[in-house]
Amino acid sequence: MSAVHASPFSGSWYPEDASELRSLLENLFEHSRRRAPFLFPDGLGFVVPHAGPAYSGTVAAAAYRAIERQAPERVVLLAFPHRGGLEGVAAPDVAAISTPLGEVAIDPGFGGFPAVAEKRVCDHSFEIQLPFLQWAAPQARVTPLYVGRMDGAERSAAAGALAALWRPGVVFAASSDFTHYGPSFGFTPFPPDRAGRRLRDLDFECIEAAATLDSTNFLATLEENGATVCGAAPIALLLETMRLLDAGMYQSTLDYQTSGELTEDFRHTVSYAALGYFPRSAFDLDAADREALLDSAAETLRRLRETHEPGAFPALHGSAALSARRSVFVSLHRGERLLGCVGCSEGRVPLSEEVANLTLSAALDDPRFRPAASAGGPIDIEISVLTPFRRIRKAEECTVGKHGLFLKLGGNAGLLLPQVATKFGWSTEKLLEAVARKARLGPHAWRDPKARLYAFEAQVFSRGADS
Repeated sequence: MSAVHASPFSGSWYPEDASELRSLLENLFEHSRRRAPFLFPDGLGFVVPHAGPAYSGTVAAAAYRAIERQAPERVVLLAFPHRGGLEGVAAPDVAAISTPLGEVAIDPGFGGFPAVAEKRVCDHSFEIQLPFLQWAAPQARVTPLYVGRMDGAERSAAAGALAALWRPGVVFAASSDFTHYGPSFGFTPFPPDRAGRRLRDLDFECIEAAATLDSTNFLATLEENGATVCGAAPIALLLETMRLLDAGMYQSTLDYQTSGELTEDFRHTVSYAALGYFPRSAFDLDAADREALLDSAAETLRRLRETHEPGAFPALHGSAALSARRSVFVSLHRGERLLGCVGCSEGRVPLSEEVANLTLSAALDDPRFRPAASAGGPIDIEISVLTPFRRIRKAEECTVGKHGLFLKLGGNAGLLLPQVATKFGWSTEKLLEAVARKARLGPHAWRDPKARLYAFEAQVFSRGADS
């Protein structure tokens, strides 16, 4: 094993002066905090970009802020050599790598993968991550693993080796940029003046495929849409590892941006995404935050009924979790009778504001019912805060009572919360038929190859009128 490898990316991809590099990192993390104030806790894995920090650094900082919050004991970084030529998974044969912030001790033994000469695999896909790791997780042991060509069986075996060694304090990260657009990349499927919107759609099709935790589906999606995602192999290995650790976890998009947005030139642009993989419990609000949202809804409804003037009263207290933009529904009941239910399937404003807005809509605008605000008597409030959506393709991937469903086909869409199927005692088939009807489609529309079906879970909490 060689001693210390001096990273060649210092002084070219980022400043070689330590104080300049620290200032750059501080600015990137602060910019990230402004773009995404709240991040979910307890991530098991992340996807992080690897361009020069001036381009992808703010997006990368979102993932590293989440890692910083967890203070991991070990970070396993899945990278790849851009020049190719590697088969399977290998660890660089080096004791430490130096950057302007000091030396990073390398612990290559995790997983028992073979060693490879550092000069053979040395690549910015790993080494550009080092200053971020030194800033966000200086206490962590770092295991770099370069991922090369593998078939499905080899990927499953490698993921099994990684998953078997996981314990609390271990975090995985896969290094990858997303679509590379422009003549120099040989990828120009649409003109530059349309690239901004089209690239976002293309990238989020790949991100949606990654959310399934199905590495085969992810790679097939890249093959079908042609997206030039450079770190497909590390992402695929990460997804397989995440699936083995917890098949019920959910992906959250922490941040997304393109270099074209920064340069205002889409003739040559690269996309960057920071993704996190979290257990179901990471999306639950604590008791104080739940009470704050219920207080907000109750006050909004009370004043509406007293004054007949619509006015939203946001939550006045609560943690940073209420600054997140999340999918949420507000239902109004009198006993078992539903008076109104309105929600948003995509977070538009912070939860602290959204619940009050939706309370007004549920009381005034649900077209299925007479306005609940004009009804006499007590009204109960129920709030359902949703996890991110995960696309599913088979009925077996939905569990009645656990999952709600969201169906899109053409211009039609319908959503049913998890508690609806429980209330009516539906089977999985009945739930699928019901969400198709909710979308104003035929009962078997979810089987249409063009249909997109998503599962999600919800944290449901309520307050009776007399509470």
